[in-house]
Amino acid sequence: MEYNEEDFLQLSGIQHFCFCRRQWALIHIEQQWQENLRTVEGNIVHERCHDDGFIEKRGELLITRGLRVFSRELGVSGQCDVVEFKANPDGCRLRGYEGTWLPYPIEYKRGKSKLIDADRLQLCGQAMCLEEMLKVSIKQGALFYDETHRRERVEFDAELRKKVRSMLAEMHMYYAKAYTPRTKPKSGCNACSLKEICLPVLCKKNDVAGYYESFLGEE
Repeated sequence: MEYNEEDFLQLSGIQHFCFCRRQWALIHIEQQWQENLRTVEGNIVHERCHDDGFIEKRGELLITRGLRVFSRELGVSGQCDVVEFKANPDGCRLRGYEGTWLPYPIEYKRGKSKLIDADRLQLCGQAMCLEEMLKVSIKQGALFYDETHRRERVEFDAELRKKVRSMLAEMHMYYAKAYTPRTKPKSGCNACSLKEICLPVLCKKNDVAGYYESFLGEE
């Protein structure tokens, strides 16, 4: 199955979806957004590397920034912070450059490495888009965190790829139905910029019948 371009979702949304399905729906379906310190800091980190059309050559290394990618199979489009193309016999040909080059996507993130796979899933999705566009196999990429100033290498194994496909399929289903899931309040809610819009505390309330029953009791 291939998606039409008008049905493409934002690839960056997989990070929101992994963190909280309701947060993703509020942003990408209901078009709700609100800034806080974390989102502003994240924007600053990305502004440093989103320079569309930037290409730098260092010997057998090509560095591009703000490279736009898409996948008809996954039904997504987005932008890579940085893609390093390394001279490699298993790579692809690039217009204007001799030889073959293997892509190595790098995503810049605020803070430090996290236990949750949200950042890794987004990076893997970028790699899968690049594979479809350039007809190459990409096994690795990296996450660069501004707090530690270190790269975390990410292996694009079968399990991570399966999670990407599964999450995107679920995202497409919700988007087609314009459905915003409910959620249970959790510790991460306090750090979410959409806390006052989402009102997660309301999601744990009972329905109307349960509300009346709790006050009036059974007859």
